[in-house]
Amino acid sequence: MHSIKVISLGGSLIIPDKVDREFLQSFYSLIVQYIEEDATRKLILVCGGGRLAREYQEVYREIIKSGTPRAEDWIGITATKLNAELLKHMFADYCHNDVIENPTIVPEFKSRILIASGWKPGFSTDYDAVLLARQFSAREVINLSNIPKLYTADPKKCPDAVPIDRISWDEFIKITGSAWVPGKNIPFDPVASREAAESGLRVIIASGKDIENIKRILTNKPFEGTIIE
Repeated sequence: MHSIKVISLGGSLIIPDKVDREFLQSFYSLIVQYIEEDATRKLILVCGGGRLAREYQEVYREIIKSGTPRAEDWIGITATKLNAELLKHMFADYCHNDVIENPTIVPEFKSRILIASGWKPGFSTDYDAVLLARQFSAREVINLSNIPKLYTADPKKCPDAVPIDRISWDEFIKITGSAWVPGKNIPFDPVASREAAESGLRVIIASGKDIENIKRILTNKPFEGTIIE
Protein backbone atom coordinates (compact mmCIF):
# COMPACT_ATOMS: atom_id res chain seq x y z
CA MET A 1 0.00 0.00 0.00
CA HIS A 2 1.32 3.41 -0.94
CA SER A 3 1.84 6.21 1.57
CA ILE A 4 0.72 9.55 0.11
CA LYS A 5 1.75 12.86 1.62
CA VAL A 6 0.60 16.29 0.44
CA ILE A 7 2.83 19.37 0.50
CA SER A 8 1.47 22.86 -0.05
CA LEU A 9 4.63 24.55 -1.29
CA GLY A 10 4.44 28.30 -0.75
CA GLY A 11 5.27 30.42 -3.75
CA SER A 12 7.44 32.54 -1.44
CA LEU A 13 9.88 29.63 -1.40
CA ILE A 14 9.95 29.14 -5.17
CA ILE A 15 10.15 32.82 -6.07
CA PRO A 16 10.54 35.12 -3.04
CA ASP A 17 11.93 37.92 -5.21
CA LYS A 18 13.42 36.02 -8.11
CA VAL A 19 13.50 32.26 -8.64
CA ASP A 20 15.36 30.75 -5.68
CA ARG A 21 17.73 28.32 -7.38
CA GLU A 22 19.47 27.34 -4.14
CA PHE A 23 16.21 26.40 -2.42
CA LEU A 24 14.92 24.47 -5.45
CA GLN A 25 18.15 22.49 -5.69
CA SER A 26 18.00 21.56 -1.99
CA PHE A 27 14.30 20.75 -2.16
CA TYR A 28 14.79 18.64 -5.27
CA SER A 29 17.56 16.61 -3.61
CA LEU A 30 15.45 16.08 -0.49
CA ILE A 31 12.38 14.90 -2.42
CA VAL A 32 14.36 12.54 -4.65
CA GLN A 33 16.08 11.04 -1.61
CA TYR A 34 12.74 10.63 0.19
CA ILE A 35 11.11 8.92 -2.80
CA GLU A 36 14.07 6.67 -3.53
CA GLU A 37 14.37 5.42 0.06
CA ASP A 38 11.00 3.65 0.02
CA ALA A 39 9.10 2.34 -3.01
CA THR A 40 5.74 2.87 -1.26
CA ARG A 41 6.16 6.62 -0.89
CA LYS A 42 4.20 9.06 -3.04
CA LEU A 43 3.98 12.85 -2.89
CA ILE A 44 1.57 15.52 -4.09
CA LEU A 45 3.19 18.96 -4.42
CA VAL A 46 0.86 21.95 -4.77
CA CYS A 47 2.63 25.15 -5.91
CA GLY A 48 1.82 28.69 -4.83
CA GLY A 49 2.44 31.82 -6.88
CA GLY A 50 4.92 33.78 -4.78
CA ARG A 51 6.36 37.12 -5.83
CA LEU A 52 5.51 36.39 -9.46
CA ALA A 53 1.80 36.42 -8.62
CA ARG A 54 1.98 39.46 -6.34
CA GLU A 55 4.00 41.56 -8.78
CA TYR A 56 1.54 40.97 -11.61
CA GLN A 57 -1.38 41.65 -9.26
CA GLU A 58 0.26 44.92 -8.13
CA VAL A 59 0.78 46.07 -11.72
CA TYR A 60 -2.84 45.26 -12.53
CA ARG A 61 -4.11 47.30 -9.55
CA GLU A 62 -1.83 50.25 -10.36
CA ILE A 63 -2.93 50.48 -13.98
CA ILE A 64 -6.65 49.86 -13.44
CA LYS A 65 -6.63 51.96 -10.22
CA SER A 66 -8.97 49.51 -8.53
CA GLY A 67 -9.36 46.05 -10.04
CA THR A 68 -11.45 43.10 -8.92
CA PRO A 69 -10.59 40.22 -6.60
CA ARG A 70 -11.63 37.75 -9.31
CA ALA A 71 -9.18 39.22 -11.83
CA GLU A 72 -6.40 39.24 -9.21
CA ASP A 73 -7.14 35.60 -8.43
CA TRP A 74 -6.88 34.60 -12.10
CA ILE A 75 -3.55 36.43 -12.40
CA GLY A 76 -2.26 34.64 -9.29
CA ILE A 77 -3.53 31.26 -10.51
CA THR A 78 -1.64 31.69 -13.79
CA ALA A 79 1.56 32.34 -11.80
CA THR A 80 1.05 29.10 -9.86
CA LYS A 81 0.79 27.23 -13.17
CA LEU A 82 4.20 28.47 -14.28
CA ASN A 83 5.74 27.44 -10.94
CA ALA A 84 4.02 24.06 -11.16
CA GLU A 85 5.31 23.46 -14.68
CA LEU A 86 8.84 24.16 -13.45
CA LEU A 87 8.51 21.53 -10.72
CA LYS A 88 6.75 19.04 -13.01
CA HIS A 89 9.72 19.08 -15.35
CA MET A 90 12.26 19.12 -12.51
CA PHE A 91 10.70 15.89 -11.23
CA ALA A 92 10.01 14.46 -14.69
CA ASP A 93 11.53 11.06 -13.79
CA TYR A 94 8.97 10.68 -10.99
CA CYS A 95 6.01 12.70 -12.32
CA HIS A 96 4.29 11.29 -15.41
CA ASN A 97 0.99 13.16 -15.07
CA ASP A 98 0.28 16.62 -16.43
CA VAL A 99 0.03 19.41 -13.87
CA ILE A 100 -3.24 19.00 -11.94
CA GLU A 101 -5.34 22.15 -12.35
CA ASN A 102 -8.66 20.82 -11.00
CA PRO A 103 -8.28 19.01 -7.65
CA THR A 104 -11.79 17.58 -7.86
CA ILE A 105 -10.91 15.48 -10.91
CA VAL A 106 -8.78 12.64 -9.58
CA PRO A 107 -6.25 11.36 -12.11
CA GLU A 108 -4.71 7.94 -12.11
CA PHE A 109 -1.62 8.39 -9.98
CA LYS A 110 0.74 6.93 -12.58
CA SER A 111 4.08 7.48 -10.90
CA ARG A 112 5.51 8.73 -7.59
CA ILE A 113 4.83 12.47 -7.64
CA LEU A 114 1.86 14.61 -8.64
CA ILE A 115 2.27 18.35 -9.20
CA ALA A 116 -0.70 20.71 -8.87
CA SER A 117 -1.29 24.42 -9.45
CA GLY A 118 -4.07 26.83 -8.56
CA TRP A 119 -7.58 26.06 -9.76
CA LYS A 120 -10.15 28.89 -9.76
CA PRO A 121 -10.91 32.20 -7.97
CA GLY A 122 -12.05 32.31 -4.38
CA PHE A 123 -9.19 30.61 -2.52
CA SER A 124 -5.48 29.83 -2.59
CA THR A 125 -3.53 26.71 -3.46
CA ASP A 126 -3.85 25.67 0.20
CA TYR A 127 -7.46 24.78 -0.58
CA ASP A 128 -6.36 22.74 -3.61
CA ALA A 129 -3.94 20.87 -1.34
CA VAL A 130 -6.74 20.08 1.12
CA LEU A 131 -9.02 18.81 -1.66
CA LEU A 132 -6.26 16.60 -3.06
CA ALA A 133 -5.48 15.25 0.41
CA ARG A 134 -9.13 14.33 0.77
CA GLN A 135 -9.31 12.79 -2.72
CA PHE A 136 -6.30 10.56 -2.06
CA SER A 137 -7.13 9.80 1.60
CA ALA A 138 -4.05 11.55 2.96
CA ARG A 139 -4.33 12.39 6.64
CA GLU A 140 -2.43 15.67 6.65
CA VAL A 141 -1.16 18.58 4.59
CA ILE A 142 2.37 19.87 5.13
CA ASN A 143 2.27 23.62 4.57
CA LEU A 144 5.74 24.97 3.78
CA SER A 145 6.33 28.71 3.62
CA ASN A 146 8.74 31.34 4.86
CA ILE A 147 7.57 31.14 8.48
CA PRO A 148 8.85 28.47 10.91
CA LYS A 149 5.60 28.21 12.89
CA LEU A 150 2.41 30.03 13.79
CA TYR A 151 2.50 32.93 16.28
CA THR A 152 -0.22 34.60 18.31
CA ALA A 153 0.43 37.74 16.22
CA ASP A 154 2.82 38.89 13.50
CA PRO A 155 6.23 38.72 15.26
CA LYS A 156 7.61 41.43 12.92
CA LYS A 157 4.99 43.87 14.20
CA CYS A 158 4.39 42.55 17.71
CA PRO A 159 7.49 41.74 19.82
CA ASP A 160 5.27 40.04 22.42
CA ALA A 161 3.99 37.47 19.90
CA VAL A 162 4.32 33.91 21.20
CA PRO A 163 5.00 30.83 19.03
CA ILE A 164 2.29 28.17 18.94
CA ASP A 165 3.16 24.46 18.80
CA ARG A 166 -0.38 23.09 18.54
CA ILE A 167 -3.77 24.72 17.98
CA SER A 168 -7.34 23.74 17.17
CA TRP A 169 -9.01 24.74 13.92
CA ASP A 170 -11.51 26.94 15.78
CA GLU A 171 -8.74 28.89 17.51
CA PHE A 172 -6.68 29.13 14.32
CA ILE A 173 -9.59 30.61 12.36
CA LYS A 174 -10.11 33.19 15.11
CA ILE A 175 -6.52 34.37 14.54
CA THR A 176 -6.50 34.43 10.73
CA GLY A 177 -10.11 35.41 10.05
CA SER A 178 -12.56 33.75 7.68
CA ALA A 179 -12.39 35.92 4.54
CA TRP A 180 -10.22 35.18 1.50
CA VAL A 181 -8.26 38.11 0.04
CA PRO A 182 -6.19 37.49 -3.15
CA GLY A 183 -2.46 37.78 -2.48
CA LYS A 184 -2.91 38.03 1.30
CA ASN A 185 0.08 36.56 3.11
CA ILE A 186 -1.36 34.36 5.86
CA PRO A 187 -0.20 30.98 7.24
CA PHE A 188 -3.14 29.03 5.77
CA ASP A 189 -6.03 30.12 3.55
CA PRO A 190 -9.32 30.60 5.53
CA VAL A 191 -11.32 28.70 2.90
CA ALA A 192 -8.84 25.82 3.10
CA SER A 193 -8.98 25.97 6.90
CA ARG A 194 -12.73 25.45 6.98
CA GLU A 195 -12.49 22.54 4.53
CA ALA A 196 -9.62 20.93 6.46
CA ALA A 197 -11.53 21.26 9.75
CA GLU A 198 -14.65 19.68 8.25
CA SER A 199 -12.58 16.87 6.70
CA GLY A 200 -10.70 16.11 9.93
CA LEU A 201 -7.35 16.87 8.32
CA ARG A 202 -4.25 17.82 10.22
CA VAL A 203 -2.10 20.65 8.84
CA ILE A 204 1.53 21.23 9.72
CA ILE A 205 2.90 24.77 9.36
CA ALA A 206 6.68 24.77 8.95
CA SER A 207 9.58 26.58 7.32
CA GLY A 208 10.43 25.45 3.81
CA LYS A 209 13.98 26.74 4.21
CA ASP A 210 14.87 24.14 6.85
CA ILE A 211 15.47 21.13 4.64
CA GLU A 212 16.44 18.82 7.49
CA ASN A 213 13.26 19.75 9.35
CA ILE A 214 11.17 18.93 6.28
CA LYS A 215 12.84 15.53 6.17
CA ARG A 216 11.88 14.95 9.81
CA ILE A 217 8.26 15.89 9.05
CA LEU A 218 8.11 13.54 6.06
CA THR A 219 9.57 10.65 8.06
CA ASN A 220 7.33 11.22 11.11
CA LYS A 221 10.11 12.34 13.45
CA PRO A 222 10.04 15.24 15.96
CA PHE A 223 10.06 18.56 14.10
CA GLU A 224 9.80 22.33 14.49
CA GLY A 225 6.47 23.77 13.42
CA THR A 226 2.82 24.20 14.33
CA ILE A 227 0.19 21.46 14.21
CA ILE A 228 -3.39 22.51 13.46
CA GLU A 229 -6.07 19.88 14.02
